[in-house]
Amino acid sequence: LAADIDGTWTAETQGKNGPQTNTLTLVSKGGVLTGKFDNGGKGGPAEISEGKIEGGNVSFKVVRDFGGKQVTQEWKGTIAGGALTLENSQGKGGPVAFKKK
Repeated sequence: LAADIDGTWTAETQGKNGPQTNTLTLVSKGGVLTGKFDNGGKGGPAEISEGKIEGGNVSFKVVRDFGGKQVTQEWKGTIAGGALTLENSQGKGGPVAFKKK
């Protein structure tokens, strides 16, 4: 499943100012996951850290700077049947279904 996760994934979520596109670019090597996450908001793409893929389970962190305050989001989810479903640690918006480009 690790090779299935490599590539660019997108999902549309509802933001404060309407729909926004989230773009996730992932590369796996063994059980390690690297890449970038762009939530379509301020600050542009952010590097993911502590990325892991174990079987169909996926997890990583994204650290963003909001006006001098660093905010860490933890993302966890699954990849199965070509679908990547993730939920962030803040629980806002429920699970997000990403589709591969």
